[in-house]
Amino acid sequence: MSVPALQLPTIQNWSCHNCGGCCRQHVVEVTQEEHRRIQEQNWGSDSDFPAGAQTVVPMGGGQMRLAQQPDGACVFLDSKGLCRIHAKFGEAAKPLACRIYPWAFHPAGRLVAVSLRFSCPSVVASRGRPAAESRNELRDIVAEVVPDNIRDIPPPRLHSRESVDWSDFLRIRDTLDSLIAVPGEPVIVKLLRALFVAELVGQSKFKSVRGARLSEFLDVIRTAACSEIDSLPIRPAKPAAVARVQFRLLVAQYARRDTAADLTFSLRHRWNLLRRATRFARGRGLLPESPEATHAVSFHQLEYPFGGLPDDAEEILTRYLRVKIQGIHFCGRAYYDAPFVEGFCSLAMVVAGVLYLARWRAAAAGRDSLVADDVCHALATADHNHGFSRALGLRAARRRIRQLARLKEISRLCVWYSR
Repeated sequence: MSVPALQLPTIQNWSCHNCGGCCRQHVVEVTQEEHRRIQEQNWGSDSDFPAGAQTVVPMGGGQMRLAQQPDGACVFLDSKGLCRIHAKFGEAAKPLACRIYPWAFHPAGRLVAVSLRFSCPSVVASRGRPAAESRNELRDIVAEVVPDNIRDIPPPRLHSRESVDWSDFLRIRDTLDSLIAVPGEPVIVKLLRALFVAELVGQSKFKSVRGARLSEFLDVIRTAACSEIDSLPIRPAKPAAVARVQFRLLVAQYARRDTAADLTFSLRHRWNLLRRATRFARGRGLLPESPEATHAVSFHQLEYPFGGLPDDAEEILTRYLRVKIQGIHFCGRAYYDAPFVEGFCSLAMVVAGVLYLARWRAAAAGRDSLVADDVCHALATADHNHGFSRALGLRAARRRIRQLARLKEISRLCVWYSR
């Protein structure tokens, strides 16, 4: 099969800076063929390899993953933060999951839309060369991961009752991107406008509104969104109590960093998760302790204004939203097969969750205002789970997003925690 053309994010840079974060935070599943190749590499006779350590361990259900060191790092991560397989045999010898990260791919008709995972700090900081310059290397990976019928895969549904073809789906996607791309506007204002458009798309039927007529419709509602939402409210409405409970439960999920050690889901681990969820649901007293915290933080503290977003954080969140929208990394196969509108609402909730986590980090450092690093750290934490945590794909979690959208609480949460 010929490799489809790639649509790469033009506003994003990335190169690996060997921080080793992905080798410590992610469980890497391997195929039977990858397992065989690792066995043939004969690591048992390598003096630099941890003595007696396994290379691959079972996950259950016939699946396998790379083994990990006692501190949670991949068994192939050396003391310099480099991959032993890469150093000894070259990048092509690594498991496919390692070679893909942090790239993500989504069908887009005759194209493959490319996005990135912001769980990588270098992605958050947009460090390295322009993403478009990785086209040739990515084509080799795409040839391995993209199915032969890629051009036959239909676009995600717009909502539960409505679908359009790829050309119209991309028109709607590009409308959201154009709203987020507007320069000189606060990112939350741009996000509210995009939510306004997404809500109207979710209420509409497109059987006879296609092509040029759809473009006219999108122009009208885009103009209406900009007219309706021209600034942030001076006195924002506080989200309803039930919305804040549901939101804090989502934040608790975003804040989790499960490792291989947690995959056993021991009784103790389950009990700790239940206690943590209960604490977030109640929203009273102190938040759970953080290894980086120098100050205890109460839930009540995070409800006060923090002085808004720094300019650098505005740029980071704008770029995050645009990369996810352009790469269709928020719905369909990239997000639990969710429809377009539901997926975009979930993406907006990431922003609200990032703002909450950033406040938590600032308060834990004894500050009552945000710096860009708070947002960077929070974004890497939240995006680690978004679209990849099984818990976020459960029926109850997705119903929570739909309920908050129906009650129009997502916009209120975004505004409230951006103060």
